[in-house]
Amino acid sequence: MPEFVGAVDQGTTSTRFMIFDHDGREVARHQLEHKQFFPRSGWVEHDPVEIWERTNSTMQNAVRQGGPTAADLAAVGITNQRETTVIWDPRTGQPYYNAIVWQDTRTDSMAAALEREHGDLIRRKTGLPPATYFSGGKIKWILENIDGVREAAERGRAVFGNTDAWVLWNLTGGPNGGIHATDVTNASRTMLMNLETLDWDDELLDVFGIPRAMLPAINPSSHPEAFGATRTSRPLRTAVPITGVLGDQQAATVGQVCFRPGEAKNTYGTGNFLVLNTGTEIVRSSSGLLTTLAYQFGDAPAVYALEGSMAVTGSAVQWLRDQLRIISSASEVETLARQVEDSGGIYFVPAFSGLFAPYWRSDARGAIVGLARYHTHAHLARATLEAICYQSRDVAEAMERDAGVALDVLHVDGGVTANDLCMQIQADILGVPVSRPVVAETTALGAAYAAGLATGFWEDTDELRSHWHESKRWEPQWNDDEREKGYAGWKKAVERSLNWVDVE
Repeated sequence: MPEFVGAVDQGTTSTRFMIFDHDGREVARHQLEHKQFFPRSGWVEHDPVEIWERTNSTMQNAVRQGGPTAADLAAVGITNQRETTVIWDPRTGQPYYNAIVWQDTRTDSMAAALEREHGDLIRRKTGLPPATYFSGGKIKWILENIDGVREAAERGRAVFGNTDAWVLWNLTGGPNGGIHATDVTNASRTMLMNLETLDWDDELLDVFGIPRAMLPAINPSSHPEAFGATRTSRPLRTAVPITGVLGDQQAATVGQVCFRPGEAKNTYGTGNFLVLNTGTEIVRSSSGLLTTLAYQFGDAPAVYALEGSMAVTGSAVQWLRDQLRIISSASEVETLARQVEDSGGIYFVPAFSGLFAPYWRSDARGAIVGLARYHTHAHLARATLEAICYQSRDVAEAMERDAGVALDVLHVDGGVTANDLCMQIQADILGVPVSRPVVAETTALGAAYAAGLATGFWEDTDELRSHWHESKRWEPQWNDDEREKGYAGWKKAVERSLNWVDVE
């Protein structure tokens, strides 16, 4: 009897395969980074072939560690960086172009035109604003700018997927019968899926000029048959059912067991993503948030969410490491920031990909304001951590306006939550406790939960909830005056970012 469930977590900077036991505890993992390509300012790309090779290697290595084998797996789930767009030839498996990453802003003029001409239509049908963030514009860009792709698409020789669909297609056989499918959460990030019908919308496909035949089948996030099984060749060399697929932030929502309306989590990774479960009700945002799918389990009704997406949070720390080189590893930022008691009045707005929620301004630019000769690299490090937390407050306040729900505690997960100072700053800036679970990497866990629910490995969501345990809690230490003064300074810095002057 299989005793474990596996999860592919295909992220923005790396891919890993993790294995969990019946209590939701990690028993094995292997992780590999992949290259980031920046061909021009604002362009961000990945090599899809490298992503698949990393997926294959991590799965093989995780089951070679002396623990569970492939035969011990009841099911496999997939979670992924959403919106990152791959178009490939289904006959050969070769991509026509690099994957265009969710952070990429090359479609900013296209997004502006869509806003002018079809903004209301797109919002009403998809819950999303026209923005560079989502897949639809990236598909359109490839069709219009890469020779031969539109003709190939019209002949059925070019298909699209976010990285979940790309990984699934390869895992299930690739050119030899691979399954071309996605789930409702990933489909909801394309600007092409109708929130009410949970199907591709012909009117929107016409707006974007995208042939329907390019698109994967849309399935529930957890289903015993919809996603097939791993092929017996590689990477696991046995047929393991693939029964769960979730976009990464929805997977983290499931991993944090936010199954009741009003429950919310914030994931701290390359970007930050605050997701609030709104139940089976579609809640339209008037405050710059996204209305999206949280999950759909089997034949049950779909569950919706409000989401606030922040493009650059953890990746701002990577910028300190890779571009400024004031730290040699991401973990060093906490030690450096602790050298000073505060940021000394400087604010860092890391709008490297514009500003996402609640502003949705692709023309915003990064800004460091308030600098004086007195400031050091330690002040900048602390301001970087504060920027992560202030962006989360922007979204939390917008969420409260839209849903009428005030946070009484913020559930957090992701790599940045290992930074105790950052989590304390988050509690101080929000004025509510911050709670981290024992399993902080809840994205992979959520994909495992979705897969295990489909096979009966876990009985229901109540059983999953019983596995959640708090690891650490941070209580606010700032008083109200400190909190509001700091936030007022942040808002002024954001105005500078939004109103920068292009001297060209």
